Formats: sequence, C-alpha cells, structure tokens
Amino acid sequence: MAGLNGGGTSVIVRLEIHKELVTFGKIATAIGEAGGDIVAIDVTRASKTTTTRDITVKVSDPEHTESITKVLKDIPGVRIINVSDQTFLMHLGGKIEVTPKMPIKNRDDLSRVYTPGVARVCMAIHEDPSKAHSLTIKRNTVAVVSDGTAVLGLGNIGPEAAMPVMEGKAMLFKQMAGVDAFPICLDTQDTEEIIRTVKAIAPAFGGINLEDISSPRCFEIEERLINELDIPVFHDDQHGTAVVILAGLLNAVKLVGKNLEDCKVVITGIGAAGIACTKMLLAAGVTNVIGVDRQGAIVRGESYTNSAWEWYAANTNPFLQRGLLSDVIPGADIFIGLSGPGVLKADDVKRMGTDPIVFAMANPTPEITPEEAEPYVRVMATGRSDYPNQINNVLCFPGIFRGVLDCRASRITQEMKLAAAKAIASVVNEEELNEYYIIPSVFNTAVVEKVREAVMEAAYESGVARRRNQRETHDAHHE
Repeated sequence: MAGLNGGGTSVIVRLEIHKELVTFGKIATAIGEAGGDIVAIDVTRASKTTTTRDITVKVSDPEHTESITKVLKDIPGVRIINVSDQTFLMHLGGKIEVTPKMPIKNRDDLSRVYTPGVARVCMAIHEDPSKAHSLTIKRNTVAVVSDGTAVLGLGNIGPEAAMPVMEGKAMLFKQMAGVDAFPICLDTQDTEEIIRTVKAIAPAFGGINLEDISSPRCFEIEERLINELDIPVFHDDQHGTAVVILAGLLNAVKLVGKNLEDCKVVITGIGAAGIACTKMLLAAGVTNVIGVDRQGAIVRGESYTNSAWEWYAANTNPFLQRGLLSDVIPGADIFIGLSGPGVLKADDVKRMGTDPIVFAMANPTPEITPEEAEPYVRVMATGRSDYPNQINNVLCFPGIFRGVLDCRASRITQEMKLAAAKAIASVVNEEELNEYYIIPSVFNTAVVEKVREAVMEAAYESGVARRRNQRETHDAHHE
C-alpha cells in the first residue's frame, strides 16, 4: 500500500478562555508567532467569565500542531478542550456505510426482500449455487482482508489500527470502480487461521483483496487461497505495486529510447513488493534483474533461509554480480527502490547508464529525493503525491477487480496483470509523454475502464473467465 505523505492541513483547536486573565488578541498573536495561520473562529459557548471558541488553524504537519498546542498550554487563562485535524474529523464514525438499493415502504416490500418471499430466492441458490452471482451482492463485492502486520510504513500495529486504511481502500473501490468492498481486519497472525477464515467468509464475496500482511507469510497466504478458492485473490501490496511500476517503466523507457528487455534493472528491498515487481519484469521480458537487500546482492549459489529468496537467486542476477548497492549499480539503466530512505546516493546515480531511470518508492522519504537526483537522472518517480510521477496502487486495483468481477474470473493471471500495466501506460499518449508525466493521475477517469477492458480480454484468453458475454455492461459501475 502507498505510504504516508506529508503536506499542509488545518486543525480545529477548541479553547476555554477566561476573559479576565487573557484576551483573544494575545492568543491570536501566540498562534501567529508559532507559525500558525488562523483561518476561522467560531464561538461555541459564552458566559460572564469564560468563552469557548473553535479556532481553525492552518499548519504544516503534526509536529507543527504540537508546537502550537504547547504554546497555547503555556498561556494563563487558556484551557485546551480538544484538538482535531481535518483527517481525524473525516474518520469520526468511520468512512463507509451500508445502504439499501431500494426503500422498504410497506408490508409487501418487506415480504419480498425478507420473509416469506426471500425463501424462494434462497432455494434457487441452494439448487444452483452459481445463481449467488446474480441474486446476491457476491457479483460486486470484494473483501479487503488484513491482519494489521504491515500497515503503510507503520509496521505491525494490529487489526483495529489497520481499519482506517482498509476503510479508505473500500472507499476507493466504490468511487473509482463501483465495487462494493468491505474491510475485514482479522485478530490473528497465524497463517493457517487466516487462510481458514478467508475461505470461510468467501461465499459472500466475488473477490479477495489481501492488504498489509507481512512478508514472507503473505506469499503462502496468497498462494494457498488462490489454489483453494474459486474467486480471484490479489495481494495488492505485491501485485498492485508491480503493475503500476511496470506501467511507469513502459513509458519511461519509451521516452529515453530504450527497450525494456535490454535494460539492466537494480531493485532494493526484496520483500513482497520487490519479489512481485521482479516477477512482473521477468514476465515482461527483462533478463538482467539484480535484487539487493541489506546483506547485498542476492546471488545464485548462496544459501538463504527465506524460501522466496532461494527462488529469487535462481531466477535473477544472470551475471552473478556481488556486493552492496554501490557495487552493482554501475551501468544500470533502471533503479527501483522498495526499501528505505537515503539508500541511493547521488554518486550511485552518476555511475548508472545513460539517461538513468530512478523509481524511488520508499515513503514518506524516498531512497533518494528528486532534488538530489535531478542533476543526474533522466526520469524520476516516487510514491509521493507531492512530486511528479506518483506510482500509486489506486491506478491498478479498482480496474483489475472491476474487470474480474464483470467477467467472473476464477483467478488473476500474470497475463492479466501485464495487460493491466500496458493499459495504464496507454492512458498517457505520445503527445503528453514527458519526463514529468509518464503515469496518469489517480483521478484520470479513463484508467479504470481501460484496465477493466484489458483485464477482461486477457481473462478470456487465459481461460479463467466464466461469463460468456465479454462485452456485457457493468451497470453497477454507473449506478
């Protein structure tokens, strides 16, 4: 999942002010001297001795909020009742809800949607389970499943703390693609229990989106569920990231006049996303991929306790390059960072091949900042929204799931993921393509439809689509 981004916001500070001890002018001056910009003042309560006011203040980041709060606490006659920023206010009561498609206005309506009329529908599904796709929400519903072990850049923070992220994902599913998604945060980190639980809830859903599950457990969980369920299972942290990175690379190499198949690619951070990205590149025809982790380059012939790294060693680094990042980066055409801040140095970029392409994906601080890389790099992308060329999974998962639901695919194949990457890249036309625009905006409305069509086409070619009419409309998306 895309990580945390910086950026200005505003907070609402509710103050109880003792009129005899302090003037509002003194409070406003203190906020201003702390760098805050007051944009609104609302009086919520007043008495002879005190007044309660909501002061909306524009701030740069959470630390700035804390410094303003500290200044206010030190003013005699001021009591801070509450501090709320816009982000917290948006989360009050959660961000999603369930609404009926039709009102129940009378007993006749009630008898049709519930008892006794619904019994006929239940029996129809009992006699032919495939009718669940047409007679229930299954046809348009995705479970967003997490155990809270790898949430954003926050790590293992647990299922309750993961809920705001999964709710946000459900919002994006609905707004971008008309898919009804629901957050399922599990209070277990046991691989077998997660697999068993997801299988148990699967009848209600048309697809499973795994999210923020730590590596290497996520590999087995996904693989087992793919093999043991008859609906698509997609670990977005792996494959969503890989799809969007490939989409950006397809346009980046076109811009610099290189063939992706001929490029030397160095990847740092060989976890879930790094391995999935490598598999996507290999499927796209790249032959020279070198994976680097903290211990250095992963090389065939070495022994690794991580089984995923054993596969990686056997299938990458054909020239058996060894050493740290600085040892293997010379001559590289492409650098992809899925690791941590400051990993790539300006001197490393200088020693890359001509017209180097750098995708520094670590959030909130990339492996190298665009400011540091700019003198030496030809094309730069990050995971942040405040720089050009943001690599964001939102470009991928809504369209992929819209497509697989509409054609009732049983799984998501590598061909479908490649098709999605090419579809995303195609949204940027030849006239628009430049160093600062290699990937479309997440708000580009053409993305979902292009990805949907490409995924459906690939699903039929792969033999995993179960709905015969490939061009069938998806009314739910337009409701």
